[in-house]
Amino acid sequence: MKKNTFYLIVGCIAITLVGLFWYSDVIRQPLLIEIAFIVAVAAIYLIRRQVTDLKEDERDVKITEQAVLRTMQVFWVVFCAFSIGAVMQLLRAPSFPRGFHMEPPPILPELLSPRMIGFVQLGLLCLMIFLYVGFRIYYAGKYGGWETDEE
Repeated sequence: MKKNTFYLIVGCIAITLVGLFWYSDVIRQPLLIEIAFIVAVAAIYLIRRQVTDLKEDERDVKITEQAVLRTMQVFWVVFCAFSIGAVMQLLRAPSFPRGFHMEPPPILPELLSPRMIGFVQLGLLCLMIFLYVGFRIYYAGKYGGWETDEE
């Protein structure tokens, strides 16, 4: 199996864990997510052993370096923007009505509810894995990461 396939599988496992986290919260059984997390880490370890292209040459290091850099540059902006909005929603204290002036309803009431903020942040962290894979594929094509050195 190739590295990019491995990263995609890890992303799918992470999204599954977010879903199990939500379900374990709904049924109020924290043991479910704890066991699922341990099983997921063991599965990732076993799947990683099947990766065949684990060479670490200069080109691969450069591809990984660029993919990580671009992933962090894009992700921190998105994650910080969401987190700032979430904090503002959490800090929003109820106010007393002042005459007939009514406050407008929040733009995304369910997305920024205190209950959903954690789930959305976990989802964003999972999507970061897919963003990394996308940048890895892009830079592997740019730097010739899929070419062979044989003549």
